[in-house]
Amino acid sequence: MRNQIALLLFLSLLTSCKDAETKNPETSETIQVEAEKPLSTAQSIANAYGIEHWNQVEEFHFTFNLELPNRRLERTYIWNPKSKDVTFIQEGDTLQYNRNKELDSIQMAADQRFINDKYWLLAPYQLVWDQDLSFTEQDAVMAPISKKRMRKLTAVYPDSGGYTPGDAYDFYFDDNFIIKEWVFREGNQFEPSLITTWEDILEINEIKLAQRRKDSTQNFHLHFSNLSIR
Repeated sequence: MRNQIALLLFLSLLTSCKDAETKNPETSETIQVEAEKPLSTAQSIANAYGIEHWNQVEEFHFTFNLELPNRRLERTYIWNPKSKDVTFIQEGDTLQYNRNKELDSIQMAADQRFINDKYWLLAPYQLVWDQDLSFTEQDAVMAPISKKRMRKLTAVYPDSGGYTPGDAYDFYFDDNFIIKEWVFREGNQFEPSLITTWEDILEINEIKLAQRRKDSTQNFHLHFSNLSIR
């Protein structure tokens, strides 16, 4: 999962627009009018989760909770997206670091967990934050868990860069661009590595966060707690 910052808009999702020229009858000045380009599907998903309000976030708190039949895991973060300061808390230990600075091996291990855990929560935003993604789309595809017909967006990461290059994600979403299920495919392999739901949306300051992920067996349960935004 990735720490990359911008989206390369997938060209097939855009239509070319030509400038139109109009004359102001009073000034006879030529005005260039550019038609608005339609939003990409990735941007529409991010918008549905309130990404336009993210630039107001000063501090973001969340706890990543993973429950498996023989294991429980809890990691808490305090993140300042503007200063890049991160506080990492696990099993009573606290580590602070700044993502703009060179990281030692301990900080890098914490940052790798932060990137992973943040991706699980903010994947709709990562679709426009991350660089060099390639996208494909399908309409009316059967979702793997619910077996309902949904739209599908596949995002594939480049083969280099980030902590786990080359991975792929299949997002199944409704007509309101809300994600209902997703598939993680390590290294863009054909077979799924993990399939889960997206459930229980919480809205904070117009930012939407899906708090729960479950697989079809109910043996995998990931949820987020202590969510707050300042």
